[in-house]
Amino acid sequence: MIVRFEAKMLGICNQITMAKPAASDRRLLCGLVTLVILWLLSTACAQESKASSTVWKFAVSGDSRNCGDIVMPGIAQGVRSDGAAFYWHLGDYRAIYTFDEDYRRTHPQATITQYFADAWPDFIQHQLVPFGDLPVFLEIGNHELVPPMNRQQYISQFADWLNKPVIQSRRLADNPADYMVKTYYHWIDRGIDFISMDNASSDMFDSPQMKWFAMVLANDAKNPAVRTVVLGMHAALPDSSSAGHSMNDSAQEQSSGRKVYNQLSAFRKSSKKNVYVLASHSHFVMNNIYDTACHKDDTLPGWIMGSAGAVRYRLPPDSGISRIARTDVYGYLLATVAADGTITFEFKDVKESDIPTSVVNEFSREQVDWCFAQNKDSYQPAGPKCGAGEIPASGQ
Repeated sequence: MIVRFEAKMLGICNQITMAKPAASDRRLLCGLVTLVILWLLSTACAQESKASSTVWKFAVSGDSRNCGDIVMPGIAQGVRSDGAAFYWHLGDYRAIYTFDEDYRRTHPQATITQYFADAWPDFIQHQLVPFGDLPVFLEIGNHELVPPMNRQQYISQFADWLNKPVIQSRRLADNPADYMVKTYYHWIDRGIDFISMDNASSDMFDSPQMKWFAMVLANDAKNPAVRTVVLGMHAALPDSSSAGHSMNDSAQEQSSGRKVYNQLSAFRKSSKKNVYVLASHSHFVMNNIYDTACHKDDTLPGWIMGSAGAVRYRLPPDSGISRIARTDVYGYLLATVAADGTITFEFKDVKESDIPTSVVNEFSREQVDWCFAQNKDSYQPAGPKCGAGEIPASGQ
């Protein structure tokens, strides 16, 4: 921004010179332009310094199918009350393979055709609208690709979120000829590069996305204004404590996911900048998910936050490595960013008493009770095998 202002003012000065006014007037006018440039520079630098020294917050969660229409308004209420700058949804908005229980409650006679037509608009109305004017960023999940849904339909439905001005401007700054809206993107906010990647299907990360990711990291490494990288995606990178329900699910995901992990690790070591990795997909809350035998002496800070309304799973066998490991809960991560770019994460419960009265009235007390007491499953993701062989796809 500073460079653009300076160039504009210098251009004005050149126009003054080309107009050939009297020499004394030219000197006076160009002097005034110079003073304006200096004032703009000092103001912008002061604002940048103030922004970089300010502690701020953002919020993250994912997997809001099944009971998300009931839980997400409670999350939105909490996120706004906590003063978060934005909310980041890590994918799986609606079940698609069957009726979501909250939708079925209010549409008991709906056909599957009607449900397919309603599912994403229902998500927008019940789960995004409650955030009001708070910015929301969206990640694609595997349930967004359950037939008949596909990536092109996803982009068409959620283009307003995938092509926000802050995303579009960053995409064009990276490549002035890139006008294509994608399911992966990044944006920079107060020295933090938030990278949203698409691993919603077994053929990801594909070659174009890997090339793009390498470019983003290379730019971050040489950009002194970027102090931290936060990678967000739906499924966790391979070899986490929840490996049985992650990018270990296919050979392509294992290969590309491990490359991304290694690139992040190398970036952290060479640049001395902070790196954090966020995912959902598994329907529980865990931290330290990469502190497994697969990542000896090379552990990236990682979280699974998949408790925004989806049917809740059992914790994996390796959950003991996590300081925080909880299931049968709903909520979100509240991230607090310090002046040096380090981030601390806190799990914030959303309890049944936090659900707005309007939501209870729409879906009934009985349905709200069911979501909090019975929306659970016995499925338990397997732990990592650390190269001993592929982990079979769970199909969940």
